[in-house]
Amino acid sequence: MARELSIVIPAYNEGPHIGEVLGELATLLREHDLAAEIIVVDDGSSDDTGAAALRAGARVLRHRRNRGYGASLKTGIRAARHDRVAITDADGTYPMEYLPRMLDLLDEADMVVGARTGANVSVPLVRRPAKWALNLLANYVASEKIADLNSGLRVFRRQTVLPYFPILPDQFSWTTTITLALLCDKHAVRYVPIDYRARSGRSKIKPWDAGAFTMLILRMAVLFRPLRVFLPLVGLFLLYGGVKLIVDLRSPHENISATAVLALLSALMILLMGMVADVVVTRTGRLNPEAVIGAHDATFEEMSADGAGDGARGASEAGTESPTS
Repeated sequence: MARELSIVIPAYNEGPHIGEVLGELATLLREHDLAAEIIVVDDGSSDDTGAAALRAGARVLRHRRNRGYGASLKTGIRAARHDRVAITDADGTYPMEYLPRMLDLLDEADMVVGARTGANVSVPLVRRPAKWALNLLANYVASEKIADLNSGLRVFRRQTVLPYFPILPDQFSWTTTITLALLCDKHAVRYVPIDYRARSGRSKIKPWDAGAFTMLILRMAVLFRPLRVFLPLVGLFLLYGGVKLIVDLRSPHENISATAVLALLSALMILLMGMVADVVVTRTGRLNPEAVIGAHDATFEEMSADGAGDGARGASEAGTESPTS
């Protein structure tokens, strides 16, 4: 019996490349007997991305304006008809040959990530220092080694991801957020080493996005592992206050300075804040799977063969579509 799978591909002005990516996917699906629907989410492109994807046989959902990579993924996942969902990019950088192996591993994991650690990986040199630093921070927050924090090729179960929609951003940090969220909540995440091709066309990620990724990781730490953020700050203030206190006591006047007192009080206050945050996280536990706040139906158009949209449509349950206002 063919395995069922929904493949979601966010696309923005990828008209020249989307046909080739879909052709590679169609060949793979035939060879491995996969019953898959291919969903291309045209994120308000100004070129013929949607039409090209439609000609290649994909199911096309179109945003009326550009809303972002993460928003496109959320639209596609909500509209998916199958519980097993794969995501990939429309620029041809991820080889599809790894998808069957990743799908096999999903039987023993909650998410399988294509880690760009294979023999042939084309990552621009200018991005490597930032990626290394971000991975180091993410490893610290998650308390484990993450093979690839923000790979765009991954497979997961729809019902595993839906509860996290309230905290998943609409931009490129979607993959980083879902990786940290699942790891911090002790979900099983597996990695498959893959190659990574040079991108066709221009990348839409800007150098200053590294700052946004850093803030995102810290935000996730506060949300899931607050003590991983607060305790280092406590240590810094304690160290400074303790050293200043010793210096003050060894001075001729033997007076404790206001600076030492302030540093030690700050350490105590930060520790109490961290403990309160940790209690809140522990008491609330994981995000409630029944409360998919913020995951309401998105407004998008499903394109048909005649080029006309089918109106604003969304999907709140796998295989069930409902109109939105």
